[in-house]
Amino acid sequence: MPRAKNQVLLRQKSQSKMELKEKIIDIYDEFFKGKDPSRDNPNFWDEFFLLKANVKYIESELGNLSTEKLFKLKETINNIFYHSILCLKDEYPIRIINSLQTLCALVRGVCKGRLADHSFDIINILMGFDSAESLLQGMVQSLNTVLVGDFSVSLKNLTLRFLLVLATITDNVSQNTLMEYMMINSVFETLVAILSNPVSRQDHGYEAVLLLAILVNYRKYESANPYIVKLSILDDEVALTGLGWVISSVLTNHNQKYQLNTEDPSKGGWFTTLSSMVGHMFVPESVEARSRGVEPDNAILLVLYEAVHLNRNFITILAHNHSEPVSPTPTTPASPKSPAVPSAAQKFHYDPNSLEPLMNIQVTFLCYCSIIMQDLKDPQRYSNTKLCLIIISCIAEDQYANSFLHDANLTFRVPIHRAPMRHRKPGTDRDVAPRPLACAVLDLMVEFIMSHMMKTLPQELLMMSLGIIHRLMCYQKKCRVRLQYPWKDLWTSLINLLKYLLSNESILLPSQNIFELACKVVNLFNLFITYGDTFLPTAGSYDELYYEIIRMHQVFDNLYSLALRHSTNSGEFKITANKLTNCLVNVRAIVNHFTPKVDSVSAVSTQPSLSEEQVLEVVKSNYDTLTLKLQDSLDQYERYAEKPKQSAFFTALVRSIILKFRRALTVTNLEQQSVLQEFSTIQ
Repeated sequence: MPRAKNQVLLRQKSQSKMELKEKIIDIYDEFFKGKDPSRDNPNFWDEFFLLKANVKYIESELGNLSTEKLFKLKETINNIFYHSILCLKDEYPIRIINSLQTLCALVRGVCKGRLADHSFDIINILMGFDSAESLLQGMVQSLNTVLVGDFSVSLKNLTLRFLLVLATITDNVSQNTLMEYMMINSVFETLVAILSNPVSRQDHGYEAVLLLAILVNYRKYESANPYIVKLSILDDEVALTGLGWVISSVLTNHNQKYQLNTEDPSKGGWFTTLSSMVGHMFVPESVEARSRGVEPDNAILLVLYEAVHLNRNFITILAHNHSEPVSPTPTTPASPKSPAVPSAAQKFHYDPNSLEPLMNIQVTFLCYCSIIMQDLKDPQRYSNTKLCLIIISCIAEDQYANSFLHDANLTFRVPIHRAPMRHRKPGTDRDVAPRPLACAVLDLMVEFIMSHMMKTLPQELLMMSLGIIHRLMCYQKKCRVRLQYPWKDLWTSLINLLKYLLSNESILLPSQNIFELACKVVNLFNLFITYGDTFLPTAGSYDELYYEIIRMHQVFDNLYSLALRHSTNSGEFKITANKLTNCLVNVRAIVNHFTPKVDSVSAVSTQPSLSEEQVLEVVKSNYDTLTLKLQDSLDQYERYAEKPKQSAFFTALVRSIILKFRRALTVTNLEQQSVLQEFSTIQ
């Protein structure tokens, strides 16, 4: 009798799609009441997974249960989970699709609103402790088989999505016990295979690299993570190039969206110009920047960071141009509807068809940095900007990376977008001639310094930008590279930063140690003064350095007075203030040596002020009598180390990526007819 009832339960009474949906819900309800419709029916699960899974209903029903009621349904959930995993090996793709959706729904439903950072109980509820290891091992093996096998794009996308669901069940990835099974049963080789294939990386590249980034960050500070080891020694140039292509593709799409939103309003006539003017007057700055820009993409930047930080071989990929692979002729008919399983890349604005035919990952990345750095008021943009600067720091201290950054034979046009400011309109440096990439990095740092002198001074980010400049200069000094760069722009930005610190001392000092920032700026000048003759492009450039110091001597005099005042009291900044007075020794020596001579020439010539050429002549004729102090360690810097300084930052960053993925994830819009159409032509 029970068997007949269950068979009726699975039979379709009409061809109505609505009744089919109702039937699967009836079966779910039987399960959620603690009953087992599969009992005494050997064909139940074969028929069950032919029915379209209703993910939304499963998630809702399980999510609304109290923890106590959920534990009472443990055996029922274990049963469904077990048979869903068995079905992953089925020969019919439609059953695999429905089993994957059921698995996604079970995991998300059990985790919904509870057990936020405790996956220990989640394993018990889903599959039971006794069978968990064997089940998960078989599951990962089956998923690997799907990803590398001859299956449809939809099925592979859903498979990757399910792996991401497993990897993101807890806010803190290091507390996700399910990840242990992915450490033991590695999917690294499968992800590498996806990236190595020009077609599969177009379809699945974003999900693959996102999963890789999350796996790499699992307990990365506590124990040996096999994904860290494997990524660090990966030397497959095809796979690394594929990784670089995915990163470039996503960032290029961000850049293009920004460019489309910031077309010159003057092209639209006087009405468009007037509308834009009024909009600028009334729209808040952060809102305006956000509307013209794009959402910060921490996930893809985390992938880039891990690749640059862990893998020396990836550094060579930064110098490559990545051409867009040609999409092959589809083997399945195109559906008039949206893709059966839209990839996470689509959710995160990834559109391979909008890419430029040829792109360099460094050019694309620097352009993206100039966009995202414009507005730091949003916490996400702040962390995104910080991650950009960390990546550039890692690149700037790598010997090989510096060799191509400064290579005069490798030149690029890098569009650096400029933030809107009171004294200038927003714009992009589009007419710049092709130059070595080091010039673009310096332009970006100068722009960041000039556009972020604000009351809520981002001192941490400014210190990082100055550190990047320092790293490039150390390489130039060491290798005697004479970069053709307008160094006066950099000197002007550094002096303006010092002027800003002096003008806002009373506002900044209570909360920030501006002496540390000032020391960094002055030591850059000291590096120019001591070693500038080895890397500045011409002797005239060295003379211009002295001219700028003499011309702006009042700034350095005031800075010394400020430092001296704080170094002689018992305040909390006494040590760094004293350090600043020592850093200013050579700058003050230059000012004290040349200023009287300039004044003397001015008095003789009866001119109130000398021209730049006259001052430069005074400088050139009085070098011999100048005495400078040789300062130690000007060309040394502390190499970047993630632990311990940045550990908390990356933990929070990965948490935000996981939360964003969970909010954006959808596995409910799998159109059954579209999938059937896709599978109907599979050989």
